Amino acid sequence: MTTLRQALARPWIPPEYGKRQYLWLLSLGYLFWKFAYVTPSALEVVLLALTLVAFFALYCCSYWARGWQVHACVAAGCVIGALWARWNPGAASFFIFACAMCARIPLARRAVGGMLAVVGAGVAASFVIEGPMQMMFLMPLMLVGLPVGLSTLMDERQRAARAQLLRKQEEVEHMARIAERERISRDLHDLLGHSLSLIALKAELARKLAGRDPEACAREIADIETSARTALAEVRTAVTGYRESGLAQALASARASLQAADVVLDERVERIDLAPAVEHVVALAVREAVTNIVRHARASRCTLSLSREQGNAVLRVHDDGRLRNTDELRHGNGLAGMQERVAALGGRLKLAAGDGLALELQVPA
Repeated sequence: MTTLRQALARPWIPPEYGKRQYLWLLSLGYLFWKFAYVTPSALEVVLLALTLVAFFALYCCSYWARGWQVHACVAAGCVIGALWARWNPGAASFFIFACAMCARIPLARRAVGGMLAVVGAGVAASFVIEGPMQMMFLMPLMLVGLPVGLSTLMDERQRAARAQLLRKQEEVEHMARIAERERISRDLHDLLGHSLSLIALKAELARKLAGRDPEACAREIADIETSARTALAEVRTAVTGYRESGLAQALASARASLQAADVVLDERVERIDLAPAVEHVVALAVREAVTNIVRHARASRCTLSLSREQGNAVLRVHDDGRLRNTDELRHGNGLAGMQERVAALGGRLKLAAGDGLALELQVPA
């Protein structure tokens, strides 16, 4: 029961494919071209409606299918097309969709072989059609079927490559965080271990001298003060270094990720002294923006700038990718968390879609 409830709760098509996949269903309108010249019977209309509902379920299932399930979806699409071929030349659309489903077969050569088999099955099904309607069935299948399948196959391979790149990026960032924690722990031990041991020893000596040699006790207390101030200065210096490495590390990771994704980076970053909390938010925003570019944008160029404007630190990231709205970034990408962190600092975060996607973050510097 739990598994069924989870299956019903999930979206029809995986979110990483975007909403564009639903638009391809509009090509099923070719099934209704016949009705411009022939008045359908009530039975035909009912059967066609039931077929479209069943095919919509099959189409959505094909995106979740794995292994033998993909072959089953392809075969079901061909069967539906063959059953309708004699009565409606628009049934060629079902074979074209079956070619696209073949793209989810793991091996490329098997996927291409499946597409050729689907086209062959469509040609075989066309022999039951009589008269000029046979050409109306074959023409879209022969001209569109294989190109659609091959383009879908390339899109699947590109999506898999982006997913692998993101996994490697996450692994690199995880290892970098572990190394940074180890470095911080070593630095704190080296900085404070000796100083705190010295302060403890001098405090113990001052306690012993307090009753019998006030002058020596005062000198020890003065040494304690000096040692404490020195240790405090060293800690501040170390913290400043951590702050600088936080944003610097995020920028270095962004360069590496964009270079791996073949995205040209135009970087214009000014050196700004930021509070630790502000720099942390800016560094997270850089990582999140670059991750979205690699995952969604399919961009070729990216502009990243950081400047100080009217007392604010302003981060701008713009790419020339395919995104024309922000709907594809609403699921599981961290933008909501970033918005909350920015708001907590009294800043603002804006996303603008148009010629690619532009992110602008402003926080008090």
